[in-house]
Parts: sequence; structure tokens; C-alpha cells
Amino acid sequence: MMINELTLETDQTGCFDESGKAMDCHNSGQDGAFKQGRRIEEPDRFRVMNDIVQDNLTGLVWHINANLPEFPLTWKEAFEYIQEINTSRLSGINAWRLPERKELFSLLSHQLVNPSLPERHPFINVFHGYYWTQTESARLLNQAWYVHLGGGKVYRGMKHGSYMVWPVSGRFTGRFFMENRFIANGDSVYDRGTRRYWYVGDKLNDGEIPWKEAIRAVEKLNETRQAGQDSWRLPNIRELESLVDDGNHTPAFADGFYIDTVKDGYWSSTTSLYEPRYAWVLYPLDGAIGVGYKPNADFYVLAVRG
Repeated sequence: MMINELTLETDQTGCFDESGKAMDCHNSGQDGAFKQGRRIEEPDRFRVMNDIVQDNLTGLVWHINANLPEFPLTWKEAFEYIQEINTSRLSGINAWRLPERKELFSLLSHQLVNPSLPERHPFINVFHGYYWTQTESARLLNQAWYVHLGGGKVYRGMKHGSYMVWPVSGRFTGRFFMENRFIANGDSVYDRGTRRYWYVGDKLNDGEIPWKEAIRAVEKLNETRQAGQDSWRLPNIRELESLVDDGNHTPAFADGFYIDTVKDGYWSSTTSLYEPRYAWVLYPLDGAIGVGYKPNADFYVLAVRG
């Protein structure tokens, strides 16, 4: 199954410098400057049917109330709660479940905060904090992944911790399994699932650099690209996350994605609107998504095109 191209887009339309100040996106190399392809307009994305909401982007069905239990639950209690609402056929559905990590991530806005949900979303009682997913940490089995709906962070927590629960149903069109997903192509790797090329050659920097220099390093890479090729760019955070397989760790990249030396973290072109002096970063050890302070030389670079 081909991944839905729209799930690789963020909704970020603004651009921000290293001080967090809004700036012109033209030639900035930032996420907001690259809005490629068709997008579903926000009023058409969510279809409200009484107290359930269908997401036309992913095919998932969410309860309109994002805080049904009203109180945070442990991971075990979250599964028990799901069993209870399935027994009672909440809203006429007996196939509720905890969302997978990628499913909850698919709801996130990277343009809005508190909550980090798309503009004009129909949901009520959204808690601006952490929500459980059903996805266990592949590296630390006593932990599971949660998503912060205030700012968009994706991290893992101890299963005995207490976080919020938001039931989902339906089949996710943004997750796929594919044999021979990645194909080597000279100094790049082609991802058949997302139709993206990733640069794996030796012309990018070898060390940790600040965010602005990461953008410049990718721009410099374009000086040697072949005629007719799309330009290389710093990937947005959804493109970086598409490389993650929740079942892998050290690194958490999907099988077949090969980099000679995997680094501790990779800059995205997407600014954190929770604090615009920071940009989103993928940590490939186990796939966490956090932020980095733009002026600091803390992270490395991957380049994408297509």
C-alpha cells in the first residue's frame, strides 16, 4: 500500500529565524517554503457524525471527546478502559482501541499549539499534555510511546505512569509494509513507499551544526545535482518520521534504510511553534521526536528530494 502523500506534509506555513522571529519564507529552505502537492482543505478533512469524527486524510475514526475517562490512566488501565467502552459499544462501536504512535502523530498540527491540532478541528476537551499510544518502546519494553498534544513532542514513558486516553477506530491509510522498500540509486536511496530520495553520499557535513547551517549545507548540495532532478532540501519532520519503524531500535529506521554512520539526531526544516527558537529533531536511537535549539551545533543533516 502506498502511503498517503498528504501525511508527509505538515500544515506549517510560517518561517522563523534563529531568534524565533517570523520571517519571509522566500528562499529560506524552511518547511513553510515548501508546500508541494494537493492538500485537503481543513473544513473538508474532518467529518462529524454525532459524537464520532472521521479523518478523511487517514481514514481513522476518533471520538469527538478527547478526554472521555476525564483522568489520566496508567498504560494497563488504558487498555482496561478500552475494553469497557467496547463492551458497552460506546457510540455504537465495539472496535475502539488505543491509537498507534503513527496514528496519533498523524493528527498533530505543526502550525498551532495548545492544542497542536489542525485549525478548525471539531474535537472537544483536548488536554494540552501527554496521551498514551498502544505502541511499546522496542528498546525499553517497560515503556510505551506518548504524544504531547500541547506542543507535538513524541516520546516514551514508563507504563506505570499516568497519561490521557483518546480512543480511535478504523484502518490507518498512512501506515504500510513493503518488501524491498528502499532501492540504492548511486549516492541516494529511493523510498518506494513515500516516493522520496534520501541523500546518503559523502558531500554533506560530517559534524554537528546549527540549524541554519544545516539548511545551507543542503542548498550547497544542489550545486552538484544532475539536470532535471528535484532540488535537495532539509526534510520536514513528517518526512523524517516516515523513516521510523516502531518495531526497530538502535537505530529505529525502517529495514533497508542504510546510512554509513547513524548519528544521534537529525534536524528537520520544521520550526516548533511551541517555542520558535527551536526546530523539530528526529532522534534515531528509538525514533523519538523532540526539539533542538536552532543556534546550537547539536545535530546532523539528512537531505531529501521528490
